[in-house]
Amino acid sequence: MTQRALVLLDSIALVNATHAGTVIVSGSHGGLSASHFVTAQTHKPFAVAFNDAGGGKDDAGRVALRELQAVGVLAILYAHTSARIGEAQDGLDNGVVNGLNALALAQGLQLGMRVSDAVRHLTESANGRARS
Repeated sequence: MTQRALVLLDSIALVNATHAGTVIVSGSHGGLSASHFVTAQTHKPFAVAFNDAGGGKDDAGRVALRELQAVGVLAILYAHTSARIGEAQDGLDNGVVNGLNALALAQGLQLGMRVSDAVRHLTESANGRARS
């Protein structure tokens, strides 16, 4: 069985090449500026979870779903009411999934599940391959 590493990043700005193929829980919002830190990587993580930050105007806090899908990365959003923005550990411990891109859905993730369960599924799953 494939085991993917879990990485906790309070800020997605800290993502780098050593995170290629990993599952990241970030405390950052899922907006355009935050998603660019991931899409700019040559070797990308397998999946990233973001705080939805309440959505914002025009659902700006959910843009990562589309942006990461376009570069082959699973994207997960968790509700800002379930975990503190900027604290990845709280996102992992208390986050409730309220957004998934098509790649995440294809891995069997579901809306309403706990972030910890989604991460466990992805880190232990032999399905899919890390994208780089």
